Amino acid sequence: MDCIRTFRDEEREYKECVRCDYEDSMRLDGEPDTPMEELETRVNQEKKPELEEGAQPLLFTANPGAGRKDH
Repeated sequence: MDCIRTFRDEEREYKECVRCDYEDSMRLDGEPDTPMEELETRVNQEKKPELEEGAQPLLFTANPGAGRKDH
């Protein structure tokens, strides 16, 4: 048997469990209650990655003879 009941008023939809203390609500206009901040990732940071002293980036080039069938 379902233990969650739902109801709404003019602004929000509510959910609550009749067996435990679970409660949740959501605005009907879809807007968040608090503004969401963008997570900090390597893509949205301004700084460049730091290389260890003496480290050199690798340059990968295609092998021109790979995949040839000149037998």
